[in-house]
Amino acid sequence: MNSEERKLMGLRIRSERELKGYSQDVLAEKLGMGRANIANYESGRVIAPGNILKEMSKLFDVDTDYILGLSDVRRKSSNNKDEEIPAWATKKDIRDFKQLLTDDQELMFDGLPLDHADKQRINDVLTGLFWEAKRLNKETYGRKKNTNKGNSDNTNE
Repeated sequence: MNSEERKLMGLRIRSERELKGYSQDVLAEKLGMGRANIANYESGRVIAPGNILKEMSKLFDVDTDYILGLSDVRRKSSNNKDEEIPAWATKKDIRDFKQLLTDDQELMFDGLPLDHADKQRINDVLTGLFWEAKRLNKETYGRKKNTNKGNSDNTNE
């Protein structure tokens, strides 16, 4: 694994740790090691061994291939169809998405509660619609990068 691949792996470990709200100390405790190990993995100085990657994968609910940088798909769903959490999704986007899917309100159709299979189909449709709407929103209304940043002659802000 070259230095760029190790750096990507470290960034993904850090990102997933932060997404879960874990400090380096908390993650280290969950994995039965010292905080310095986590810092070394996140910096890319050390490659996490396979058994640690497997445990991180479980804790973060992502595929090991994603952590290793071999795939941009964060995880596979239980029916082996890729869940479409795009690489461009921010932490806020993912939180919004999870909130949408974990809302505890009972789903009903025509006054009758839906069974698990129907809920899963609706979940799959909502997943696709949510990420498509987010992508279009970012393309249309996303923040424009200021290409003149640092140029003191530019008076247009």
